[in-house]
Amino acid sequence: MALITKEAAEALLKKVLSYSKAEECEVNLSGRDSANIRYARNQVSTSGALSSTSLLIASAFGKKMGIVTLNEIDDASIQNAVQRSEELAKLAPDNPEYVPFVGPQKYGPSSKMYAEATAAAGPKERADAVAKSLEVAKAGKLNAAGFLENSAGYTAVMNTKGLFAYETDTNLEFSITMRTEDGKGSGYVTKGYNDFSKLDAKVSSEISAKKALGSVAARAIEPGKYTVILEPTAVAVLLEHITFSMDERSADEGRSFLSKAGGKTRLGEQLVDPRVNIYSDPWHPELPGSTFNAEGLPMQKTYWIEKGMVKNMPVSRYWAAKKGKAPLPGPSGVIMDGGSKSLEELIKGTGKGILVTRLYYIRSVDPQTLLLTGLTRDGTFYIENGEIRFPVKNFRFNESPVIMLNNLEEMGIPERTVSDESNNNYLIPPLKIRDFNFTSLSDAV
Repeated sequence: MALITKEAAEALLKKVLSYSKAEECEVNLSGRDSANIRYARNQVSTSGALSSTSLLIASAFGKKMGIVTLNEIDDASIQNAVQRSEELAKLAPDNPEYVPFVGPQKYGPSSKMYAEATAAAGPKERADAVAKSLEVAKAGKLNAAGFLENSAGYTAVMNTKGLFAYETDTNLEFSITMRTEDGKGSGYVTKGYNDFSKLDAKVSSEISAKKALGSVAARAIEPGKYTVILEPTAVAVLLEHITFSMDERSADEGRSFLSKAGGKTRLGEQLVDPRVNIYSDPWHPELPGSTFNAEGLPMQKTYWIEKGMVKNMPVSRYWAAKKGKAPLPGPSGVIMDGGSKSLEELIKGTGKGILVTRLYYIRSVDPQTLLLTGLTRDGTFYIENGEIRFPVKNFRFNESPVIMLNNLEEMGIPERTVSDESNNNYLIPPLKIRDFNFTSLSDAV
């Protein structure tokens, strides 16, 4: 996978700006090469590759802005796009929330988002990984369905005020579902990495196979409030509703779970269990992230929740200017500190409870409390006296991640996982939670 270099990106963006006649102009350039392999019923069904380029041109006259996006970067197309963005800007009404583009910024060292092993992985490497997964499925007389994709990309931004930033990244995503031949047992695992060499498709498939075989003949138990152990994949789809909803403007305007009466917010207040630390860090070795956002603002290590208190909330440049404070970009990756116990040790220390592999089809019930609903699937098990005793039928739940983190009993060792809802990567632990609210049964496996 060959990407546009920093030097080439800088030269191209300078050319774009040279055509501009606007009072201000900013250009975002991004590109990505990806390749994938998909399999179902124990055989490869499709494979393919995609190469994309996107050039976004934003031209401004006063508080009027016009934006044009194109995927062709020849001179004629660029000139036409710049001209069109200026025409649109002149036709646009004033934007009362317009803020001028930022000037040159200082960034920290490059993060470790790019791994050559991922960029170099080709059809053979993908096929070899899938072959290991299929070996596990056939040995267990299971049906496997999975998806593996590796990609490499770049992002650059430049404007007429002298800003320039550039970075590269790679990404790997792998998911595997194993089903028994009668369709009554199902297991699921998903993994995400920057570095292809960290993927062990065999181990992930063995975990999925064990869950599938173990979840046959699930028993129906009464819905209610139970102690649960949520695997990281299940935690991710709940936790992200907190970080997605922490915008300071929404809180100030009374539209957020962090809002209080009289235009006040919960910034600085205790929100969840004091053991909870949630932060983003572009230079974390296990979850490296972008060092700048789409506007070119530098990203820093930032605690969003520290010792259970609301430490920071993302602040847009417009809202920051209105409030007389510095802007704060939202996280590019979310990390939650954990404990020292493995998932197996959390199970061993549980008298009675339910192990949840996965939560899906998450929907909002009440944004003011972050109350969510959704379903368990692909491996739900009853725990008694520290052992998994039997599989249970899946549940619908109604729960808030804020309440969840106030009912925290234990945290395991953090691991990198992927949200099935947003496709974002996280570094989070399995959680043991008391009084998790299951409201009804589901016939899905």
